[in-house]
Amino acid sequence: MIGTILQAAALGKLAGALGAGIVAIAAAFGIGKLAQSTMEASARQPEISGGLRTTAIIIGALIEGVCLFGVLVCLLAVTQS
Repeated sequence: MIGTILQAAALGKLAGALGAGIVAIAAAFGIGKLAQSTMEASARQPEISGGLRTTAIIIGALIEGVCLFGVLVCLLAVTQS
């Protein structure tokens, strides 16, 4: 009985750590796609690059905020189990 509870706690910690890693990788992929799209749009229409840069910074900050929230939730799952 106690062994099963300890195994479940260890599995919960592993899942939380794995989830935090997945969230971080997904955010990095999203920001990479954002930068790629911004560079392509700037190459097509250089006159709007200033507005694109501002929009990309705002969207990047939102992605980072969601990533931070996701990592915190996963790490809370690690500490609670």
